[in-house]
Amino acid sequence: MSEINESEHWIESPGGRLFAKSWAPRDPVSGTPLILFHDSLGCVALWRQFPQLLAQTLNRRVIAYDRLGFGRSDRRTDVLSNNFVATEAEQYVPLLCEALSIDEFIACGHSVGGGMAVWAGARLLRQCRGVITIAAQAFVEDRTLAGIRAAEKDFESPESMSRLAKYHGDKAEWVLHAWIDTWQRPEFADWSLDAALQAIRCPQLVIHGEHDEFGSLAHPRRIAGTRGECRILPGVGHTPHKECPTLLVEVIERWLVSSNPASTLVSVDR
Repeated sequence: MSEINESEHWIESPGGRLFAKSWAPRDPVSGTPLILFHDSLGCVALWRQFPQLLAQTLNRRVIAYDRLGFGRSDRRTDVLSNNFVATEAEQYVPLLCEALSIDEFIACGHSVGGGMAVWAGARLLRQCRGVITIAAQAFVEDRTLAGIRAAEKDFESPESMSRLAKYHGDKAEWVLHAWIDTWQRPEFADWSLDAALQAIRCPQLVIHGEHDEFGSLAHPRRIAGTRGECRILPGVGHTPHKECPTLLVEVIERWLVSSNPASTLVSVDR
């Protein structure tokens, strides 16, 4: 396997510093890196070994960053707007690209981070060369809200909050409510990725677990539409990068080397 050099970065933004980490092969095969967008409770550390595995297998640079308020990035105390998914792509991704001298990239996001990857493709048409979504939501679904309510109940225990604080420190309470409160707001009920999906022009790979507890197969179908390639992972839930990282990387690798991604809904044999 390729030798991977890891490095940490700090990016200035109007709201505070963002923490980022990169995994770079010594001799990358491609100059187009992947940028990873984490989920609602995530951060760089919670990607675990996935970024390194990606960098080694694909032999290209991988960058992950903590959104403002998460992980090692600076805190925030505001309430997320209904447009926070689009805002991430519009305001923060260009800062990351400038700081790390990234001219073009492939956006890869998990859960709500998948929505941010889609918006990156829609807003940064010149720089974003492809979009990969993993367990992303395309709209507010009853199944999504049910999963959030179950998680909210689980976080009533000190042990669960302690685990969250391990990665977010004293920002953990804000992180939790930024997810639970935002998605359950009545005015957020009409949120969707539809506007971004209409604007996106780059190739798309849409990955979803068969048993995703936060979203039915209606989400990958809508995101892929008639142009994207959709892969349903049998027996997998909401976190493929933790449940089956090797399979996930294989699916991404096959798509990247494909010159004509399929647009049909198919299953991947494990």
